[in-house]
Amino acid sequence: MDRMKPRFDVIGQLGSMRRYARSLTRDAIDAEDVVHDALVRAYERRETFRQGDSLRAWLLSVLHNSFIDGVRSRRAEAARVVQSGYLAEIRMEPHQDHVVRLAQVREAFLDLPEEQRSALHLVAVEGLSYQEAASALDIPLGTLMSRIGRARASLREMEDNVAGQPKSRLRIVGGCDDRDS
Repeated sequence: MDRMKPRFDVIGQLGSMRRYARSLTRDAIDAEDVVHDALVRAYERRETFRQGDSLRAWLLSVLHNSFIDGVRSRRAEAARVVQSGYLAEIRMEPHQDHVVRLAQVREAFLDLPEEQRSALHLVAVEGLSYQEAASALDIPLGTLMSRIGRARASLREMEDNVAGQPKSRLRIVGGCDDRDS
């Protein structure tokens, strides 16, 4: 008699995995490679998934670890990330204010250091709890909160330095902004 293997469906998690991979790599093609590697790794290590745990958090953790392993094994990846930043500057800026504003916020987010961008993405975009995000990144909860705080401060500083723009505050997700109190 075959021993029952845990079965789980990752199809519903692909969107989160792709968004997170794109946030880490800053490149759609590299992001698909990271998602593919993470799915292969998750399948190979599916026995390590504990029933009752969050499948989403586990898959994002596997994805994060795949990304980190790739960075460590291919230092040339850093050169491609820098090159993609130069290519982004070549495009024409859109004329619609809201599109320009969104592009500025996106660029500021992508300019954050990887550890801050990862932490903020998991909490603000993917909606993971602080504890789930800390587990996915395999860091202490306090470290995660510190990274998110530094990321938010960097984004606020960028917002304060936008010349000629009205002061529309970025929405704080999962916290409060005591600066305006």
